[in-house]
Amino acid sequence: MERSNFGVKHMAFYVLDQFSLRALSAALTVLRLANETSETIVYEWRVVSQTGGSVVSACGLELAADVSIDEERELLLTERRPFMAVICGGHEMPAAACGLTAWVRECALHRICIGTLAGGAFIPAAAGLHRNKRWAVHWEHFPAFNESFPEITATQSLYEIDGDLFSCAGGDASFDMFLRFVERDVGLAGIDRICEKAMVDRMRPPGERQRLPLQTRFGVAHPAVVKVIEQMEANLVQPLRLDKLAPASGLSRRQIERLFFQQLGRTPARYYLELRLEKGELLIKHSALPIIDVAMACGFVSGSHFTKSYRSHYGATPQQHRMAALAERSRPAARRVIRRSRTAA
Repeated sequence: MERSNFGVKHMAFYVLDQFSLRALSAALTVLRLANETSETIVYEWRVVSQTGGSVVSACGLELAADVSIDEERELLLTERRPFMAVICGGHEMPAAACGLTAWVRECALHRICIGTLAGGAFIPAAAGLHRNKRWAVHWEHFPAFNESFPEITATQSLYEIDGDLFSCAGGDASFDMFLRFVERDVGLAGIDRICEKAMVDRMRPPGERQRLPLQTRFGVAHPAVVKVIEQMEANLVQPLRLDKLAPASGLSRRQIERLFFQQLGRTPARYYLELRLEKGELLIKHSALPIIDVAMACGFVSGSHFTKSYRSHYGATPQQHRMAALAERSRPAARRVIRRSRTAA
């Protein structure tokens, strides 16, 4: 396979511990198929880890890296510096590692595109990069990300492309985002060939929602109930009374209460409480916020009220859930090593 006449674009994928193998594999599949269908080497890539050693993915498979972060930083001064630096995270909120923050800042100074997969978004955000851009954040990370970086515009879209920032929620969204990335090099005809090879029927656009529509998730059919729920989801920090929620639906408070019982089997107040507790659970598991701050972020007036409601709903206190989540993260996973050659193409 010949090298592209327009020059090869090098890609560096930094893998965090417990990274999403599916998200990384989807991104690399697009790059591989772009080379294959173009019958030329358009992209080359390397896997970077903190020490250059292997990293365990969330599913327990162990990926062997090509270079360490120190070696990758040296490559910034060579012709092999990456066109895009991608931070591959997973379900867990990552902690910055030595050299990693410096590397992403150096990439930004060299005008290198920054990409994030799943929880990888926390790393460049914590480094202070692209504060004026739109970021796609997985819905489970969304509350913690918003609390950590309130000045950033975060969305629950599949992916966002804003200038030289490419961010996606992870999973299959990585495939769509990288399709959009390679489109500029291979064109729409090339995208069609990649999709045919991967047996994908379409390239989903940026901005498409992550979660299933309310009608699908809960079997809600009445549009008035959907409108009320949307208002609830938008007002979790400062909950609204039902008499403030009902007018937008075009129905009375009593009608809304009857519809909630019919379609969700609970009162509007109970459903609203469950939404706030769900946000609380995500913050407990994916942030280090003190319990009182979590309570305030979910619209509770005191930590004790939050703890009582949380224990009643989940059968454990917030602190017990946080300790269980920490114990789960520290538990060693079953490992199988994925070997790969240093020649990525």
